[in-house]
Amino acid sequence: MSDATHNNTTTTTTRDTGGNTGLAFIVGILVVVVAVLAYVIFAGDIGSPAADGGGADLNITVQGDGAPAVDASPDAKPAGDN
Repeated sequence: MSDATHNNTTTTTTRDTGGNTGLAFIVGILVVVVAVLAYVIFAGDIGSPAADGGGADLNITVQGDGAPAVDASPDAKPAGDN
């Protein structure tokens, strides 16, 4: 009788598939930073006196050849009111 020898070799391969979580987190942060910067740049006059309801008073006087002066200030009375 002959003895039969059987050799079995088992190979196990493992792969780590969770390596993209950190990269997705970094890309998400970059998207938020770009969105905030775009809002600040394109939002307009943030913090300007006109946006805050303030601003400088502007008085304009228009005078033509032979015409009387016209005062366009907000406190001016119309031509018929005395």
